[in-house]
Amino acid sequence: MQGYIIKVNKARDEDVIVTILTHHNLYTLYRFYGARHGQINLGFKIDFETQASVKTSIHRLRSVMHLGFVWMTERSRLFVWQQFTGLFSKHLQDTEELDPFYFELLEEASAIWQTQNPKRIAIEAYVKLLQFEGRLHKEMNCFFCESEIKEDITLIRAFLPAHAECIHALPIKIEAIKELFETGSSLFLNDKEIELLWHILLEGL
Repeated sequence: MQGYIIKVNKARDEDVIVTILTHHNLYTLYRFYGARHGQINLGFKIDFETQASVKTSIHRLRSVMHLGFVWMTERSRLFVWQQFTGLFSKHLQDTEELDPFYFELLEEASAIWQTQNPKRIAIEAYVKLLQFEGRLHKEMNCFFCESEIKEDITLIRAFLPAHAECIHALPIKIEAIKELFETGSSLFLNDKEIELLWHILLEGL
């Protein structure tokens, strides 16, 4: 089966415990270190098998094949990808059976990761996630004072809208946020605004 590694924890020596997001499940598997074993890391897409162990309740990760992307040789793109995929671990940590949405979201993002600023792709993917989970607040009402936002909008964690003056944050063009929420496009956000939203995204899904 295929999946994305969204968490890697060191065990003993050089063994690791990895969390893998697949089409329908979230797996936590034990990976033994060995000279013949290929390198695995956060964000990698792999083809793999699982094997039950008599010594532990955690199944073993076996027959790993790395399914690479052309952009993985670009350190900056890979680093952003690892930050993004790592956010899914905490968000889905209490889940075993998954809706295919999460796997397909990473599939769509990874397929275009080399085409533009990866932080834009991550932000647009996050808006899709919020929409899917019913957490996207399209009404332009301030999360703090609850009054309508007509200009000087900003976003907080989970992309909740707020008046920039209410939380003493840098403002973002309200038309750009409306476009992002309605169409999923970050086209009208400039690079400075993208950087701001990226740091908000890093606070957690």
